[in-house]
Amino acid sequence: MLKGSMPALVTPFRNGELDLGTLKKLVEWHIGEGSHGLVPVGTTGESPTLTHREHEIVVEEVVKAAAGRVPVIAGAGSNNTIEAIRLVRHAEKVGADAALVVTPYYNKPTQTGLIAHFTALHDCANLPIIIYNIPGRSVVDMSPATMGELAKLPRIIGVKDATGDLARVCDQRLTCGKDFIQLSGEDATAHGFNAQGGVGCISVTANVAPKLLSQMQEACLAGDYSKALEIQDRLMPLHKAIFTEPGLVGVKYAMSRLDLCSDEVRLPLTALSDGTRALVDAGLRHAGLMN
Repeated sequence: MLKGSMPALVTPFRNGELDLGTLKKLVEWHIGEGSHGLVPVGTTGESPTLTHREHEIVVEEVVKAAAGRVPVIAGAGSNNTIEAIRLVRHAEKVGADAALVVTPYYNKPTQTGLIAHFTALHDCANLPIIIYNIPGRSVVDMSPATMGELAKLPRIIGVKDATGDLARVCDQRLTCGKDFIQLSGEDATAHGFNAQGGVGCISVTANVAPKLLSQMQEACLAGDYSKALEIQDRLMPLHKAIFTEPGLVGVKYAMSRLDLCSDEVRLPLTALSDGTRALVDAGLRHAGLMN
C-alpha cells in the first residue's frame, strides 16, 4: 500500500539542462531521510516545461536510483489522452510502481469525459493509477461520485487530493471505499487530511524537510496526532512561505539554501522575489533546518 510521506520531487537543472547527478543524490538522500516513496515529474518536477524525452529520462533515472527500496509513482498526466497513454506505458516499461495522472487541464472535460479519459489510461497498461485532482490548476474538479465510478476499476487505486476540502476525504470514503488510497496534495492541511481518513501526502515541502515529514506521517499512521501536530507547528511557516509564489520555485530556493540543488527554474517561472526569500529563510529557521 502506498502511504506516508512522498516528496513530489523537483527536477534539478544546471545551465538549462537536466542535472542527473544531483537528481540521483537527492534520491539517495530522501531514502536515507525516511521518505516512504518518490514522485518524479509532477508539477513540482516542472513537467510542463520538460520535453517528452526529458520527462522519460527523469522517470527512468529515479526508478534506477531507487532500485526498489521505495515505491516510485511516476507523473504521467496530460490533457491529451493519447499522450498520457504514452507516459503511462513508459512508466510501466521502466519499472515504476504506479502512475500519477492529473485531471485533464485547460480543455475542461465533463465528468463523463473524465471517466472516459481515466478508463482509457487504466486499460492501456497494467500499472496502478493514482488520480491527481487539483481543480485550482486544471480548472476541472472530479466529483466524489465520478471518483467512485473509477474506483470500481481494479487499477484505479487512489487519489492525490489537492482540493483543500477536508470533507472530501469522508465523501470519497463513502463513494470509493475505505481501502481506496487517499493522499493529501496540500502540505498545510495534510495533518487534518489524515485525521479524516487519509494515509499520506505527496509533499512539496518534503523536498527540503523529508525527515520531519516522514516522522509526521508515521505519527499520524500510528494514531499519535499530538506528536504529528508538534511537527506540523514547526513546519507551518515553511509550508506557507514556500507557496507564497509557485511552490516549486519556493522549494528549490529552500533547497539551494541547504546546498541540496540549484534554485534554477525554467521560464515562464522566475526566481523568487527578495521578500519571499526572506519568508522562506525564516521558515527554514523556525523548522530548525537552518541557523
